[in-house]
Amino acid sequence: MPALRTALACVALVAAAGGVTAGSAQAAPLWSGRYTVVTYASEKIGTSVAARQPEPDFSAQYTFSTSCTSTCVAVAGDGPAPTNPTIPQPSRYTWDGKQWVFNYTWQWECFRGSDVPSEYAAARSLVFYAPAPDGTMYGTWRTEILEGLCRGTVIMPVAAYPA
Repeated sequence: MPALRTALACVALVAAAGGVTAGSAQAAPLWSGRYTVVTYASEKIGTSVAARQPEPDFSAQYTFSTSCTSTCVAVAGDGPAPTNPTIPQPSRYTWDGKQWVFNYTWQWECFRGSDVPSEYAAARSLVFYAPAPDGTMYGTWRTEILEGLCRGTVIMPVAAYPA
């Protein structure tokens, strides 16, 4: 779990440096430009059987743009669509005073074996990215699968690196 430890250490470092603290909100940093977004699926944990199924890490590049009115929203565009069409697009991350957050419902594709059709199950996910001083974002993608064979949680570390 080296990437998870690195991500958590960086988030802790940002908090310790005063960039993000548990009790304080800060002005939203702009999340703009081209980023390589990485999901460390090989390091997933959780209570779902899906958390124990081997899966490689995956990444893609997106262009982020931020707009602020009463709240700040960063939108990921100019990148590949997810392989699961039930994930809302485009991804919209809202600044909560500490981190960028994307909260959504969708259908988890539960792998049941190579010769068995996948099972789709209702799920809800919370993805967050906390900014580090160098412009990198570190966080977690937490999914709760609400029904079926894969019912339970899947938690994966994520990162976004300026491209």
